[in-house]
Order: sequence, then structure tokens, then C-alpha cells
Amino acid sequence: MDIIRKIENEHLSVKVSDHGAELCSIFDKKNNREVIWQADPEYWKRHAPILFPNVGKQFENKYTFEGRTYETKQHGFARDTDFVCVKAEGNEIIHELKSNEETKKVYPFDFTLRVTHTLNNKTVKVTWDVINDGNKDMFFTIGAHPAFNVPAEQGTVRSDYKLLFEGKDKLEYMLLNPQYGTAETAEKFEIKLQDHKYTIEDDMFDKDALVFDDTQIEKAAILMKDGGKYVEMICEGFPSFGIWSNHQSPFVCLEPWMGRCDDTGFNKDLSEKKNINKVKENERFNKSYTITIY
Repeated sequence: MDIIRKIENEHLSVKVSDHGAELCSIFDKKNNREVIWQADPEYWKRHAPILFPNVGKQFENKYTFEGRTYETKQHGFARDTDFVCVKAEGNEIIHELKSNEETKKVYPFDFTLRVTHTLNNKTVKVTWDVINDGNKDMFFTIGAHPAFNVPAEQGTVRSDYKLLFEGKDKLEYMLLNPQYGTAETAEKFEIKLQDHKYTIEDDMFDKDALVFDDTQIEKAAILMKDGGKYVEMICEGFPSFGIWSNHQSPFVCLEPWMGRCDDTGFNKDLSEKKNINKVKENERFNKSYTITIY
């Protein structure tokens, strides 16, 4: 049975599942609306999965570490694993996942993954702590995949909404290889912004996710039809960012990533992957991002 934990204040009610430590609801009390996609399987069966120990796909669904090849699946195993809730009170929910015999079959490291959701005013802060419990260097990528209900108001359609990238006039992105689901780095595309904004067009995701590298996006917002902010994400220091929806589904995902899918054709050791995170023995990786509701 999936157990849901809840914290709330006068502005928001926030729910997090023990399964995958997944943020499954941000209910905006003032505007009487749910912000997080409610996982209708007709479109997409998830809310905001945590991507660990790999973001996206690894080339040919496998990787090599210290001469051994491991089978892998898109976005890793954390999103499909039950976590232990160690705290759910006040303004904080904390979940933990520890390595075990099953995880070591596909990921040969001893680790603790701690996920903290903190509620302050109208902001939800999501914090990841990855602790190396082993005796060798640990390598991984980790990312977020929250889906926001768009359209958010009755009588509007998805193309009434815009993305806002403050301070940006243009952005450069890559697409995913349709066969391997890995990044096609050889060809880049440009988004030209009008007043730092870009309309969520109906055909925007016809070729899957848009992948932005080089720390281009550290703040992104979704704007309502009237131009006011709906949600805003701040993710300082994240090297990659994905924007995705399942074609013309009624949600949009804003995805800050610490590392991402493989480049198409990558076949070197995991430790040599671009933007791989490395944690030494008994050390800790810590990173967070925020979601603010307007």
C-alpha cells in the first residue's frame, strides 16, 4: 500500500509518497487548484519522479564501470522503489533509500539517498543528499521531473500559457535520438524569446524532450494567460535542464538535472561521462531546487 505524507500551511498543502519519495500534490489553497499533474495514466502515470542514479537513458541501456557492464533503465530505479520516511512533521518530509542487494545488481555502490521536501510560505524546497557509504568513489547523475497542470484554469488551452526565462533572449537545445533516447549533440536548435518568453506551442514536444546544457536555465516560470506567474522554479548551478510533455497532454514538465542522459554513442567508463557527479568515500553530495506557487 502506497503511503502518502502531508505537510501544509495557510497557503499550500503538499503531499509526498513513500513510493519513490515522489512529490504528488501541491494544492494551492488561495486559488483552489492542484498544481501538480495527477498521474492520469491515459497521458502519463507519474507526478514528479526522482531520477537516480541516472537521468534519462544510457546508451543501449547499459554502462561500464571498472571493466564490468551493467544493464540499466531510463531514469534509474529510485522512482520505482519504496523509501523509508524518517520524518513527516512541521514543515518537512524526509525520505531515505539505502543500497541493497537488488540495487547492487545494476548499480555497484553503497549509498544513502535522502530526499527532503520543505514547505515555507508558498515555496516547496526539494533537497537531495547522496551519501557514499562505500570505500570507493561513487558516480551518478540525479534529476527532477515535476509535471505541472497546464492548462491550470478552465476555459484556457495549453497554448495560452508561456514559459518565462528572465534575463534570456535566446536558448539553445538538443533533441533525443528516437532510437536510443540519448542526446544528439551534433545538432543544436535555437529558441528565440520574445521579452524573455516563449509560448507553449501545441507541437513543441512532437520530438520528445528539449534538452538544455551549459547551465543555461537556472530559473524558469510558467505564465498564465493573463501574463501573471503560475509557478516558478529556481535551480541554481544545475548544468542541464529538460522541458517535456507527452505530446499534447495537459501538463508541462520543468526538469533540473545534475547530469543527464548519455550522448549517443557514449561507451566509456561511467566515471568519464560528461557532468557525472563524484562523491568520495564517506562524503556527501547536496543539491536543492525550489518551486514557488503564485
